Amino acid sequence: MKRFLSFLLTLCSATCLIAEEATTEIKHTTGKDAKALLDAKDAKILVIDVRTPAEYAEGHIAGARNINFNGSDFAEKLGAVDRKQTVLVHCARGGRSTSSLEVFKKLGFKTVIHLDGGFTDWVKAGNPVEK
Repeated sequence: MKRFLSFLLTLCSATCLIAEEATTEIKHTTGKDAKALLDAKDAKILVIDVRTPAEYAEGHIAGARNINFNGSDFAEKLGAVDRKQTVLVHCARGGRSTSSLEVFKKLGFKTVIHLDGGFTDWVKAGNPVEK
């Protein structure tokens, strides 16, 4: 409970930093289509992996930034990311990343692409994994 309250306090603090609330566009993709999005010539997509550092260390999408959804400083670290940049978010299977979408909205991110099926679907599609 203490951890949850700390998370809420951090979230509230990060939300207060937003001068104006923007509408967040949430899109959904699969592992196969996510690879094509990231490989597009003009793609400027930041991949945010919300799994634990241990999960991230076992394998991740090249260039992904690890921000642990279960960390007490999740909202604070996410708040340091450029909200105008398109973000692809994922976890292992989609549960944590789905839950994180509300935080992205509260922080005013412009466009967030959710990797449905998470890293599991990325790997299942035969996409490369970096360690």
